[in-house]
Amino acid sequence: NDAFAPLRAPRLALTVSRTSARASARGSARRRFSPPALRGGRSPAGSVQGRWSLTASIFAAGEDPRAQRRALAELLLERYGVLTREQVLAEGVSGGFSALYPSLTELETLGVCRRGYFVEGLGGAQFALPGAVERLRATRRQGEPRTQVLAAVDPAQPYGAALPWPRRDGARGPARVAGSYVVSVDAEPVLYLERGGRGILRLENDPARSVDEPSHVELALRALADAVRAGRIGAVALERIDGAPAIGSELEQVLVDLGFRQGPRRLTLRA
Repeated sequence: NDAFAPLRAPRLALTVSRTSARASARGSARRRFSPPALRGGRSPAGSVQGRWSLTASIFAAGEDPRAQRRALAELLLERYGVLTREQVLAEGVSGGFSALYPSLTELETLGVCRRGYFVEGLGGAQFALPGAVERLRATRRQGEPRTQVLAAVDPAQPYGAALPWPRRDGARGPARVAGSYVVSVDAEPVLYLERGGRGILRLENDPARSVDEPSHVELALRALADAVRAGRIGAVALERIDGAPAIGSELEQVLVDLGFRQGPRRLTLRA
């Protein structure tokens, strides 16, 4: 049917009949602006409303599985730019990477994508769009470090899915859960903000830098504070840093300088 009236009609008919019965029992007068169906005491004929069509001809022929795999391969290439076995597994594709491999090979033959070894540390069978390869080459560090704040479950955030999280000795590691965020500096994960904004984890040891150059953690904290002020992230009330109390941490003064307000138990920043 091309209308919702038949779906609403049974409930409306029941409502009308109950209302009419109550009105008759009370002997009350009909309201001036009552619905026409209520004034006439008739239920709407939902079964004859709208236009009906047979669906047998629509679903008679199923989708071609080969065409479906081809469309899925193109979709994942557009999503990631560089597609690896790990990303396909993270997407939960039925049949895994081997199911899409023939479609990716066909796309390579047609010149839609390239096969090569683009991302170090991942499998050798990698497929990429030509434009994505050029963008990878252009993102080599030039000038100031680049920071980025992404939701932990964002497909553009590969850690915990296509890539393993950085190792943390003797501490609880991060996870891909809704409400958590990852802050990266020059494409390297540096900070992990826990869901609810009550704790952060450092994902790297600060590399040796000059005295006048801020550390990656400081750059990541600045990007996190900017994201909160811009409204991209809700209020942050840090109680823990690497599992230890935030008050008294070595990063407390850095956070205060970035605008966090000191409290008895937490450091708070709001938009």
